[in-house]
Amino acid sequence: MLTLADRKGREHEVPEPLAPIADTHGHLTKLDAPRAAAALSRAWEAGIRLHVIPVDPTDDVPAFLAWFDEMRTLAGPMGESTYFIAGTHPYGAAILDEDALARLDALLDHPRCLGVGEIGLDYGPYNELPPEVQEAAFRTQLRIAHARNLPVELHLRDPEQGEPKAHDDALRILQEEGVPSAGCDLHCFTSGSAIMAPFVDLGCYIAFGGAATFAKSNDIRAAATACPAHLILTETDCPYMTPVPLRGSRCEPAMVAFTAACVADVRAEALGMPREQTYADLWANARRFFSLD
Repeated sequence: MLTLADRKGREHEVPEPLAPIADTHGHLTKLDAPRAAAALSRAWEAGIRLHVIPVDPTDDVPAFLAWFDEMRTLAGPMGESTYFIAGTHPYGAAILDEDALARLDALLDHPRCLGVGEIGLDYGPYNELPPEVQEAAFRTQLRIAHARNLPVELHLRDPEQGEPKAHDDALRILQEEGVPSAGCDLHCFTSGSAIMAPFVDLGCYIAFGGAATFAKSNDIRAAATACPAHLILTETDCPYMTPVPLRGSRCEPAMVAFTAACVADVRAEALGMPREQTYADLWANARRFFSLD
């Protein structure tokens, strides 16, 4: 049984998977290739059989592809289960110029690239760009996804208070541009059921990460309970959003096992859904979303 240490060095057993597990979004590019490969090897031991890395053409290339090839070679069997998506984060919206779009096209042409992302809108405290600049980049990349028949992963962050709301604007844009037929995923969902509902009505997938395990995240767990079985996903967003009981340590792909267990538990308690069924749904949904079946 794999164990992982918390920030105080205490070891915690990783929950036993009841089906293969997918980490649909994790930033392993924050590590060098050997350390990323070691993290993927631990993920394999934890039952993770799919990991997807977002890469930003305004930030992570040209070194990304060399790093990616080296990391996959070093990662053993998990290397064959590791893919990437490509897109410009809202923070880079102002520099999504012709050169960046050319780099994006090259990444999207790669045989291991499964989609466009993470793209979207960020009105949070760390953003420095006006909404209209972000919206232009968002629309451009949505249109690329439509043209290439690729799914998208969305980054949406509302302001801490006041207007405008990123989720409201994103909903409007998706209604105007259309949800890509290949699929749309709200990555790292940290809101409640009311915000989730109109996106679900559009057929969007909802990806839950470590925040669902936090003690005060009752609204996120309620959304995980209310999410339709065919639209629910799991991710880490590593190295961020480390789940309980490992909060304070650096998040890595193996830790998605704690989130999957949490989602299975809350759906079993609230809906009477067998835990095995939730695990099966999470795996099938990830495979379908990335057209791997």
